[in-house]
Amino acid sequence: MKCKVCREPAVLEIRRHHAVFCAAHFFEHMTRQVERTIHDFDMLQPTDRLLLGVSGGKDSLALWDILTDLGYTVDGVYLELGIGGEAGYSSESLKLAAQYAKNRDLNLKVVDLAEAYGYTIPEAAAETRRVACSVCGLSKRYILNKEALDGGYDVLVMGHNLDDEAATLMANTLNWNVEYIGRQQPVLPATKEGLVRKVKPLLRIAERETAAYCVLKGIDYEVDECPMVGGNTGIRIKEWLNILESQRPGAKQQFLFGFLDRVSDQFATAQQEQVELEECSNCGQPTTAGECAFCRLQVRMSSRG
Repeated sequence: MKCKVCREPAVLEIRRHHAVFCAAHFFEHMTRQVERTIHDFDMLQPTDRLLLGVSGGKDSLALWDILTDLGYTVDGVYLELGIGGEAGYSSESLKLAAQYAKNRDLNLKVVDLAEAYGYTIPEAAAETRRVACSVCGLSKRYILNKEALDGGYDVLVMGHNLDDEAATLMANTLNWNVEYIGRQQPVLPATKEGLVRKVKPLLRIAERETAAYCVLKGIDYEVDECPMVGGNTGIRIKEWLNILESQRPGAKQQFLFGFLDRVSDQFATAQQEQVELEECSNCGQPTTAGECAFCRLQVRMSSRG
């Protein structure tokens, strides 16, 4: 195969774009897709201070690389979740994130969940008898917002890609979780004091493309899936969508952007009308009622016998 731009040997085919690229023009394609997403959804301003949630995986590291090359000031924050013990998944992911930050002379803050909040994700999942992804998501949302707020950042940047967002939308649509559908936006504005603006610049980029970007750029990333995602519904839905995509290239993008372009505003309006936020009685962060879910989790974990 030949690159569609320069006719040199290609390294990657992107079927939904009917395109094949050499490495150099693939990097340009990735940058254009991120730039287009930022522009179309008015995500960022050149002077914004950005905090990126970094996992050590392909998506967050590829995004950090692209945004830095575009000239944005981007710091990273890594949450040490305590998954896999001292030499396990979390510690290995941290090493890769820290190495990338060192290589590019970027700032990476590490928040150790056990040290800062008194529990790990495996401990919280066992104590609450909830799916690990549930307590992990709750913890990440709260802590990342708090780190962005305390650090005086203008925007919290997340590495959610096309596959992630399409799978989330499919899961919530199958169950008609209208409230969650209403919150699935490329930009979540700071609608209440205590919330930081959140953006997702990888909406047009698929998982395999961030993986290819890292491999071709020589960026080492955590290849293994989190060992606690077994049985996760989102993983199964991604597999179903991959089958559909293989038979109809572009299906994921058409599904997600059809929603965003045509009906997302209706769901967002309905969600805003139904949900009123107030201050958590304990930490002061916005919540739907009384004490926020994160504070309730902390109380439960601190009261373990």
